[in-house]
Amino acid sequence: MLVIPRKQAVESPSSSDEEPIRSEAVSRPDASRLVGRLGASLRSRFGDSVEASVDRGSIRLEGEAPSYDDKVSAGWLAARYGFKGVVNDIRAPGEADERLEPRGAADSSLDGSYYDVAIVGGGVIGAAIARELTRWDLSILLLEKESDVAAHTSSRNDGMIHDGFAAKPGSKKAAYNVRGNRLWEPLCRELGLDFKRPGSLVLFRTAAAAALYPAMAARARRNGVDGWEFWSRARVAAEEPNVTADQRGAFFLPSAGVLSPYRATVALAENAAMNGARVALGACVLGMELDGGSITALRTNKGSVRAGVVVNAAGNWADVVAGMAGDRFFSLHQRRGTDMILDAETASAQRHILGMPRLLQLHSKTKGGGLVLTVEGNVLVGPTATESPGREDYATKPEELDRLTRHLRLNTALSMAQGITYFSGVRPCTYEEDFIVERSERVTNLVHAAGIQSPGLASAPAIAQDVAAMVVEAAGRFRRVAPRAGWRAGRAAPPEPRRLGIEARDALIAGNPAYGRVVCRCEEVSEGEIVDAIRSIVPATDLDAIKRRTRAGMGRCHGGFCTPRVMELVARETGLPAWAVTKKGPGSELCVGPTKAGPRRSRGDAAARGDASGGAS
Repeated sequence: MLVIPRKQAVESPSSSDEEPIRSEAVSRPDASRLVGRLGASLRSRFGDSVEASVDRGSIRLEGEAPSYDDKVSAGWLAARYGFKGVVNDIRAPGEADERLEPRGAADSSLDGSYYDVAIVGGGVIGAAIARELTRWDLSILLLEKESDVAAHTSSRNDGMIHDGFAAKPGSKKAAYNVRGNRLWEPLCRELGLDFKRPGSLVLFRTAAAAALYPAMAARARRNGVDGWEFWSRARVAAEEPNVTADQRGAFFLPSAGVLSPYRATVALAENAAMNGARVALGACVLGMELDGGSITALRTNKGSVRAGVVVNAAGNWADVVAGMAGDRFFSLHQRRGTDMILDAETASAQRHILGMPRLLQLHSKTKGGGLVLTVEGNVLVGPTATESPGREDYATKPEELDRLTRHLRLNTALSMAQGITYFSGVRPCTYEEDFIVERSERVTNLVHAAGIQSPGLASAPAIAQDVAAMVVEAAGRFRRVAPRAGWRAGRAAPPEPRRLGIEARDALIAGNPAYGRVVCRCEEVSEGEIVDAIRSIVPATDLDAIKRRTRAGMGRCHGGFCTPRVMELVARETGLPAWAVTKKGPGSELCVGPTKAGPRRSRGDAAARGDASGGAS
């Protein structure tokens, strides 16, 4: 291990944070020189409170920083030196000691089982990888610690399928973004998902900004983006009648699309399960057993699972999972973003995605946010971007909402009064601000899909293709891998009566009257749709899971009318008492127990007896 001498006088690097000093592998002599240069820069900012060393090809930072922002800045600085990764163990005020812990009770449902591939993480990346791997004759296990897939970052984003312009040229982000953008539309057709391409307008704030169009076009060309145009101020106004008068034309990117990120994740997981993958919900990885540089078993709250190949797609916990395997060559920092959703009536107020980034943000680590059309028709405002500790800290703050108002000014027909709700998501960022998609250099049967921040949703299908290829190669070391016979690409989407014509709706209801009983009035969701979600191959058994599949509770009243009825349906279908139904899994119970008649029963007793009775308080 090389450690920076505290008082060594060495040359300081350039002040620019944009380009790494080196991109090729760092040799040991170079490492000694570069770590000395990094040490000088760290001392100029933090004195002797932060120290760096090189550990197996990565930079490791230790010590104390005045704030979390300072800790993140130190990580960004270290990332410029071209090492394998940055492991940032600096302590900063306000950081909690976070641990990867299961939500529910332990059981032995997975104990002693074996799978050719175990995927850790049931977000859109893990679900896409699982589906892609079912093309091959492999036994596949998808492990998700929550009670449903898409419970974290994959349901807390704007659903935009980015065009690829904003990603740094030459990065993995740029390559995967453009490939994934092309893959999503046919994939949505196969999975029965809605997909739209409204295109994105990057509005120019000034004539000087508009003069940068050639540079923007060159960047789009270098990234391989599918089409771009210059739009004059007059054309922007003609296409978007409600656009602000404070615009000087736009850079139009027609390939930008939108979809429902949580429905997409559910559909990918369901299609994987249809093709033989096992989706284990409430299954948290607690540790790993290794032998001779290979993972032999995963320890979970559901028992010990043996696996031939392990895929790390654990989102904001990916660095922790990498550490379990002895391959912690990177750290993640959390970037929280807040979005606001406007009422469905705003659907007619805008035709394209709109943004007006300051200074065009060509070298920013974030894209700046804007006004995004959702696939359902609402306008979504945001997101913000704040470096903030907390892997699952979804708090929203008044100042973040204030920052969203600048986006609303882009469309004169929109206002804060149209807001239905707001939410935050947390993006898992490496200090290099790029994806990690690779086989482990230390563990023979481990593949990483980590640091997948925005545009991770857009990139998911392309990342899944490459990870699947890596897994097949790794699995080929211990067994012959052949294409799966009878693989099914399609998934029949459940019926949605509100979207059918009168005759088709009448026929559906005649066949099953439950489709005629409306439960959620705001979104016109029927009992039949909720029952379909509960009985799905990846079942929805809590309120948020049902919301992700059906939109029940997503309207202006936020479930004020439909929540009790949805709880009753879950109780009826699962055998739980209604008071035991949760919002998002164990620990999120809405009720404390029955208020009328009969003894209070446990979940296990109710399930064993098939008893769905019991009032909810």
